[in-house]
Amino acid sequence: MKILIGTKNRDKFSEIREILSDLDFELLSAADFDDLPDVVEDKDTIEGNAIKKAEEMALRSKMYVLADDTGLFVDALDGDPGVYSARYAGETCSYRDNRMKLLDEMTDIADRNASFRTVVALAGGNGKVIATVEGKVEGEIIFEEKGDKGFGYDSIFLCHETGKTFAEMSSEKKHKISHRGRAFKKMIEKIKELNIL
Repeated sequence: MKILIGTKNRDKFSEIREILSDLDFELLSAADFDDLPDVVEDKDTIEGNAIKKAEEMALRSKMYVLADDTGLFVDALDGDPGVYSARYAGETCSYRDNRMKLLDEMTDIADRNASFRTVVALAGGNGKVIATVEGKVEGEIIFEEKGDKGFGYDSIFLCHETGKTFAEMSSEKKHKISHRGRAFKKMIEKIKELNIL
């Protein structure tokens, strides 16, 4: 069985493939297909974006698609960067650009609480969404980067459960407690429960 992972982000695809390594499926990345366009993430919520990506890529590929969207929600910034997490510092920004903008905006802020959330949507080859699930982890934004693993905001997000940033953890440890790890594990259970694949 082949499942299309609805992302062209190689870092994200690599992480998802590790999380789903126990499944007996062949996982393909949207980046492997020349005829799959980039999906414009223009919804107001991460759930909306995950659903849109799953629907559009399923319709184009005629395959089962797992698509996710993730946001970092900072309490003191009214939930920002939130749905704009990937492009917080601009459309063509780097991971580092996003981290530096967030650290700069939080320079004089005492309340550093934040949460990472991931929504995963599963769509069938007809483009209909079959299920959605959410994973969440609580933490805080630290004052400077720590760790050299991971990507995105990993080096400035301190997970309350471990007292470490995601960038300080092994991928195995991170996948057990991360927002994305939790969301995809919920989706695995949902797939088994519904006997879909």
